[in-house]
Amino acid sequence: MTIAQLCLLVAVFLPFATAWIGKAGAFRLSDNHDPRGWSSRQSGWRARAMAAQSNGFEALPMLIAGLMVAWQRETAQATVDALALGFVGLRVIYIGLYLADLATLRSIVWTGSVLCAAAMFVVGR
Repeated sequence: MTIAQLCLLVAVFLPFATAWIGKAGAFRLSDNHDPRGWSSRQSGWRARAMAAQSNGFEALPMLIAGLMVAWQRETAQATVDALALGFVGLRVIYIGLYLADLATLRSIVWTGSVLCAAAMFVVGR
């Protein structure tokens, strides 16, 4: 498995991890009957965790498409790996900034992660 493939696997599970953080200690078994309702009633860092989860799912298609294009263009694996690591690293930082309610820094980091994924479309041959 390449580093980029491992990063893709991590990126797939990041939204689930983010939801787990938001639900930890507050989500009861009975809440599983209406999990979206539970989520909509949250505030503060729990609400931000659930928003970060949604954004994580929204970010996945761009990463997946970027990786597909980079591999199709036969981009050097080291380049693809570096961009994928950048994407995942920035996404982890993004989640932390979202939970901490540091909106401006979060937006800057989000932009960096998008640029990593977008770069995969143009690097290589």
